[in-house]
Amino acid sequence: MAGTLIALVAAIIGVGVVAQVLSDRFQVPSIIFLLAAGIALGPEGLGVITENSFGEALPTIVGLSVAIIVFEGAFHLRFETLRQAPRATLRLVTFGALVAFVATTVVVQVALPAVSWPVAALIGALLVATGPTVITPILEVVPVRDRVEAVLETEGIVNDVTAAILAVVIFEAILSGTTAPGALLTLFVERLGTGVLVGALVAGAVFYALRYVDLSPSNAPRNARLLVLAGALVAYGAADAFFTEAGIAAVATAGVLLGNADVPYEEDITDFKGDVTLVVLSFVFIALAALLEFEELLALGWGGLIVVLAVMLLVRPALVLLSTAGDRFTRNERLFMSFAGPRGIIPASVSTLFAVQLTERGMPEAANALVGTVFLVILATVVLEGGFARRIAEALDVIPMRVLIIGGGTVGRSLATRLEERGENVVVIETDEEQVRTARNEGHTVHIGDGTDSEVLEAAGGANARTVVAATGDDDVNLLVSQLAASKFDPETILARVNDPDNVAAFEELGVRTVASTFATAQALDNYIERPALADWMGEIGRSGDVQEVEVTAPAITGRSVRELGPELPERSIIALVTRDGEAEVPTAEFTFRTGDRVTLIGQREAVREAMRRFHPS
Repeated sequence: MAGTLIALVAAIIGVGVVAQVLSDRFQVPSIIFLLAAGIALGPEGLGVITENSFGEALPTIVGLSVAIIVFEGAFHLRFETLRQAPRATLRLVTFGALVAFVATTVVVQVALPAVSWPVAALIGALLVATGPTVITPILEVVPVRDRVEAVLETEGIVNDVTAAILAVVIFEAILSGTTAPGALLTLFVERLGTGVLVGALVAGAVFYALRYVDLSPSNAPRNARLLVLAGALVAYGAADAFFTEAGIAAVATAGVLLGNADVPYEEDITDFKGDVTLVVLSFVFIALAALLEFEELLALGWGGLIVVLAVMLLVRPALVLLSTAGDRFTRNERLFMSFAGPRGIIPASVSTLFAVQLTERGMPEAANALVGTVFLVILATVVLEGGFARRIAEALDVIPMRVLIIGGGTVGRSLATRLEERGENVVVIETDEEQVRTARNEGHTVHIGDGTDSEVLEAAGGANARTVVAATGDDDVNLLVSQLAASKFDPETILARVNDPDNVAAFEELGVRTVASTFATAQALDNYIERPALADWMGEIGRSGDVQEVEVTAPAITGRSVRELGPELPERSIIALVTRDGEAEVPTAEFTFRTGDRVTLIGQREAVREAMRRFHPS
C-alpha cells in the first residue's frame, strides 16, 4: 500500500511539472493542464486516483499545501505595489466581495430551487474567492500594467482568506442551526482575529531569527529558506488549532509582513518558495480534480449552467465595474478585470471537505449540490477565463508596450533595473546560462534565446515592443538585432550600444540611435567636472528624481498656456521642454499647448508621474 501511494504521489508531481513546462511553452495558464491531468487520472478517466487513494490524509495534505500556496502569494504582495490602485483594491475586497457573496447566493437559490438558502449562502461564500493559485498563472502569461496586476493579486489573496472563513462560519451555522447575526459575526471575527494575531507573532519570530540569530554562515541561505517555510506551516497549524480555517488568515498575514520586511537572503527564499509552491500547487489541483465526477455536474441541469453564466457575465463584471468606478483604470482594463476572475484551490478544497461532512450528517443532496456547483464554476471559469485570458487581453489591448533588452550583461541588467523602477514592462533576452541566472536572481523577466533570431524576438514580445535595445558587447550582434527589429517589428525606438566608435556610422545609416561607450564615458566625466550638481541629480533618475516625456492628449490641456497651467502642476515638477513638429524648445510663459505636443517634465519622481497623468490621462 505504501509503495503504491509513493508511486502515485511521484506520478502526480511528475505530471504537474510537465503541466508547468507546457504552460511556459504554449503561454497558457498552468491550471488548464493541471485540471485536465486531474480529470484524466481520476474516475472519469484512467481511474488511477480515487476517493480512497489517500484515505483520511487528503484533508491534511490539502490544508498544508494551501498554506504554502497562500503564503507564497502573500509574500510577493508589496505595499508599494498596492499604492498603484489602493482605492479600487479596498473596494474590491470589501464592497466587491459583498456583492459577489449576496448576488451569487441569490442566483444559486433561484437557479437551483432545490438548494436551501443556507447551502446557497455556503456556495456564494466559497465562490467569492479567486485566489493566487489561479490569478498568478494568468498574470504570468498576460503582462498587464502594474496597477491591474496589483488589484487582481491583492483581491485574490484577501478574498481567499475572507471567503474561507465566511464559508466555515456558514457551514457551522448549517450544522448547529445557528442563525443569529451576532453569533455569526462573532464566529467570523474570532477566526479572522486569531489568524491575524498568530500570523503577526510568527512573522515577528521568523524576522528576528533571520536578522539577529546566527544561522551558520556556511549554510545561512539554506537555513533561511527552511526557517521561512517552517514559519508558514507553523502559522497555519497554530491558528488552525484554535479555530478551523483561521490558519488561512495566519499564513496570509505572515506572508505579507515578511514579504515587506527587510529580510536577508530574500532572493534565495523567493526562489525556494516558488519551486515548492509549484510542486504543491500541481499536486493539490490534480488530486482534487481527480475526485470530480461528471454525474454530479450533469445532475445540476440547466440551473447549473445559469449559475455559471450569471457568475461570469453578470456578477463578476458588475462588482468590478462598480468597485473601479472613478479610478484611473481605462475602460478596457476594467473589462479585462471583469473577465479575469477564475475560481481556484480554496473553493475546490473547502467544498470537498464540507461535502464529506455533509454526507456523514445525512445530507447527501446538499453535499452533491455544493460540490457540483462549485466545481462547475471552477471548470468553466478556469477553462474560459484562464485559457483565453491572453486572447482577451490582446483583444482589449491591455498588454502594455514592452521594452526588449538584448543582452543580459552588466549594461543590460543595469538598464533593466532602472526601467523597471519606473514601471516599464521589460524583458531581457539572453543565451548565456550564467547571465540568465544572474538576471533572474535580480528579479528580471528573462527570455532565453538568441536575440538575432526573429522567432526568439517574437516569442519575447517583439510585436508588442515599443523600444528595442541592443546591449550586448558585440557590435555585429547589436547591428544584426537592430536590422531585424526594424524590418520585422518596427518599434517606436531602436537603441544600440556601440563598443567601437568607428561603427557608429553603420548604425546611424539604419536610423538606429546609438550610445557609444567611449563617448558616453567622456560625456559623463565632463558632466561631473563642469556640472557636478546636475550629474549627481541625473544619477538619481528613476529613484528620487525623474525626467519623463509625455504626449499631450488631455482635452483640458489643449489651448492653455504655460502661465495658466504651471500653478496647477504638482509641486517639485516643472516643464523643461516642449517638442512640436520635431522641434524642441524651452517654452515661454505664453506658449500654448496643442494635442500631440510632447512635453518633457523634470522633478521629484512622484510629482513627475502625477504631472504626466495631467497631460496624458491614460
